[in-house]
Amino acid sequence: MKNNIIKSTAILFTALVVLSCEKKKEETAKAEIEPKVETFLLSKEKLTTELRLPAELTGFQQVDLYAKVSSFVKTLKVDIGTKVKKGQLLIVLEAPEISSQLAAAESRLKSMEAIYATSKSTYNRLYETSKVEGTISKNDLEMASGKKNSDYAQYQAAIAAHKEISIMRGYLEIRAPFDGVVAARNVNLGTFVGPAGKGSDLPLLTIQEQSKLRLAVSVPELYTGYLHPGDEMSFNVKSLPETFTAKITRMSGALDLKLRSERVEMDVHNTKGNLLPGMVAEVLLPLNAKDSTYVVPKTAVVNSAEGLYVVKVVNHKATRVDIKKGREIEDKIEIFGDLTPNDKLVKIASEETKEGDVINE
Repeated sequence: MKNNIIKSTAILFTALVVLSCEKKKEETAKAEIEPKVETFLLSKEKLTTELRLPAELTGFQQVDLYAKVSSFVKTLKVDIGTKVKKGQLLIVLEAPEISSQLAAAESRLKSMEAIYATSKSTYNRLYETSKVEGTISKNDLEMASGKKNSDYAQYQAAIAAHKEISIMRGYLEIRAPFDGVVAARNVNLGTFVGPAGKGSDLPLLTIQEQSKLRLAVSVPELYTGYLHPGDEMSFNVKSLPETFTAKITRMSGALDLKLRSERVEMDVHNTKGNLLPGMVAEVLLPLNAKDSTYVVPKTAVVNSAEGLYVVKVVNHKATRVDIKKGREIEDKIEIFGDLTPNDKLVKIASEETKEGDVINE
């Protein structure tokens, strides 16, 4: 009897130990299945970033000068690096045939002027005489008037022809269209130039305005909304140690179809003359948002095959919210979506978290 009691007690104790172990295992398994998840409350802030982009310096104005008429270079008054003023004579061309045409036009002009003066004088005398009745027939007066008008028309044609040749003669003098520097010279004395000449393959001279430069940069589509005319930015070039500043003056307002970027230009006053057209610069563009936006840690954003989303906690359950991302800076990222301030989000999210999963905070 005593042995049976001992055996029953041992069996009961063993059963209690087994149940206790199983309970501990269940609690351990449950703890493993539902680990604690770190969350945070969503809030808005202004994200300020900087964007470094390559840019190019060009002359504020630049023009290639060509010869309009076939001619020879008679006088060359400038060379590469020469500073010129607006209207300054740069090249004198020589075209003998134009000089001959101008002389002929001047001769015809003087001849037609004399003929018109004679016919006009004759008509005036006949008209004064015709005031006395019966002295001059009406037909003679009309013929004199017609001759005067015809000579006047030919006189005007001679004036126009002379003006045309004079303008062509003026093309033989190449003058500077604005203040600048001669950046290129492709001709020498005696070179044949003109529309049909071999010298027309290249411009005679290239003039650049270098006291004021354009700094052009192509801004990617993602960042165009953060830039506005008047924004100040800084830039530097490899050949100079100093940092320069400029303000955005012009924005194209459209995207380049190939690069999907907007052309932005800054005016740079090159007072020292140390910046040269053609230099490549590195521009530091400040991207300052006008309004506050939602900013979260990068770890809170899940980028999976199902899309881009964050995990929102509602009543201790996971809810996926699709988002679009904006700018990134260090460990933070700007997001846009169906979110409200103080939403509770998972700080370290992963695609293993499914819709409706229990979140143990």
